[in-house]
Formats: sequence, structure tokens, C-alpha cells
Amino acid sequence: MGIGIVGAGEIVREAHLPAYRMAGFHVVGITNRTRSRAEETARKFGIPKVYDTARQLIEDPDVQIVDIALTADLQPEIVRMAAQAGKHVLCQKPLGETYEAAEEIVAICDEYGIRGAVNQQMRWAPGIRASHAVMQRGWFGEPVQADVQVNVHTDFAGWPFLREIETLEVMYHSIHYLDSIRFLFGTPEAVFADGAKYPGQACRGETRTTIHLRFPGETRGLVHDNHNNWAPMDDWYATFRFEGTKGIITGTNGALYNYPEGREDTIRFLSKELSPAVWHEPKLEGRWFPHAFMGTMGELMRAIEEGREPENSVRDNLLTLQMVFAAYRSMAERRPVLLSEIGKKEPATGGRTETESRPS
Repeated sequence: MGIGIVGAGEIVREAHLPAYRMAGFHVVGITNRTRSRAEETARKFGIPKVYDTARQLIEDPDVQIVDIALTADLQPEIVRMAAQAGKHVLCQKPLGETYEAAEEIVAICDEYGIRGAVNQQMRWAPGIRASHAVMQRGWFGEPVQADVQVNVHTDFAGWPFLREIETLEVMYHSIHYLDSIRFLFGTPEAVFADGAKYPGQACRGETRTTIHLRFPGETRGLVHDNHNNWAPMDDWYATFRFEGTKGIITGTNGALYNYPEGREDTIRFLSKELSPAVWHEPKLEGRWFPHAFMGTMGELMRAIEEGREPENSVRDNLLTLQMVFAAYRSMAERRPVLLSEIGKKEPATGGRTETESRPS
């Protein structure tokens, strides 16, 4: 299937296109607001066509899938243009700046009968896929606890558009952990979250978060993220731990060690169902960046061929966004928030007043 890419930013050059090259996907063309950037990217990756506008790309009969790599505010317009032309779409995360904007994209895909997927690629990161395999083989039992712990240094100010937004860490980083936990454990019923900044930081939004997830019954989850670790890299960590009644899975998210260079994911697991009950440490292939980007696009292609909804469909992603916006409402109102509450008007500043939201 012919892929047309809208956007030629860092994520396209460092993840989308390297992954598509490894997978042998057919990229027809690319467009970018600055044409010279698109031309440079096309030369580097051997892309045959460069378009002046997104509309020109979408109208090309050789393009069947439009890969959108733009900020969330620009996404609905591109989705509508693509849908009207009968083209399928791979949307960038977050799917929408607001829950209502994401619902609009779902409605557009439904109206025109196209397949829409979201680039929540951490589901295809080696450590998460291996964890899913352990669970699917019956070695894990009933889910009990999901923990993701991250303590690194991330210069969010390096992405200019992230400097001014007030919903930063959860919307653009921990959204991956929330989606991955939901993929493995199912959808929680409530979220209790807190977010904070670091003294003197350049960005307006939160860069430290703690998110507690309450699932039906006794299952719980925790995401703890700090992006302000000023210590040497040997002090950084990005780990996950999933506990079940029959198994325990632990591992590292290699992408965040010395980002963007990164290293391989690791995993080990212990199961009462295996004899002897010892720790197993399989070697994983690939990394979150760029290898997992083969998964999001590949799943969309398979869904189109098989006439079904993709696993990472825009509709499915509404549940991940409910977790995200529940976290921000929880920060604002300092209380647990049920996912069923989301769909109402969201606080515009993630719970901070204008004075509170700016670094001192």
C-alpha cells in the first residue's frame, strides 16, 4: 500500500522512515510546511515524490494511507481531507488536544468508512510485546499490579511547541505508559494524579507526574515520571514491573537510556506455571525507537486488508485519552476521577491558574 507522509520533523526522520525502510513499506511521497525539509528527507530515504501541500499528497491516486506527523491541533483538518478522498489514516498521538477533538476524528472516520489508527507505538516496543506474550501463554495469571518508573533527564524545551503548552508530561510522554498498561491490563475505572514542575524550568507544563490507576476489583497501577534528573546517566532508569497471581514480569525501556541513542529493551519473568519456577531472561530484538513504528503502520495495513478495525484504532484510543484527561482533571480538582466523567468540558490549564502555570 502506498504511504504518503504529512510532516518531515524529527520523529519522521528518526523513527517513521527508518522503521518503514526496515519493514519494506512503500512510501510514495512526503510533504512539509517547509518544502526544503521535505526534499531533504526525500533524498535521504529515497522517497520519489515531494508535494507542495497535504491536499496534493492526498489527491495522489498512488497514496492509500496518509501518515499524519503533525501537532494535534492540525490533525482533524488532515483527517477530514483524507477521509473525503477515501484514504486511510495513521494519526499522531495525542489524537486530540481535547477529548471532543478526538471524538470528531472518530466520527469523521465512521462517516466516510475509512480505517483510522493512532501511532501509540509503545504497544509494539519489544518489552511490552514480550510481556503480552507471557500473559497470553497463561504464565501470568490474574493481573494484580502494573508499575512504570522513569527517572531521566528530558529537555522538552528542545521541541519548541512543547514550551508553551500547559499539559505536557502526561499528554506527550506518559500517554505511552497509560496506553501500554491499558493494552496489557485492560481499562481502569478511575485515575488519581498529581503533576509538578522543576524550579526554573523553561516549559510551562508539568515535567514530574505520579498517576495512580484503579481497575475494577483489586488490580492497581502506578506511573511515576521525573524528567529532571541532573545526575550522570548511570543514575537514570526507566523500568516496568507487572505482577500477576501466577507470574511477575520486570524489564527496562531501553529507549530512555541515553535518549535518543537508547539501548535494547530487557525483560525477565518468573512464573508458577513453569517448572522450575526460576527467572527467565530472553533476549529481545529491536527497540521502541524505531522498531515499534513498524507495528502501528503494519497493524493498520493488516486491518485494511482483513476488513476489520485495527488494534490501535482511533475509537480504541478514546479510552487512552479518557485516562489522560482524567489525570488532568484529577490534578485540577485534587481527587480521583472516573473515566466515565470524561467527555465533559476539560479544564484548560491542567488545574493550574495562569499564575501557577508559569515557572517562577
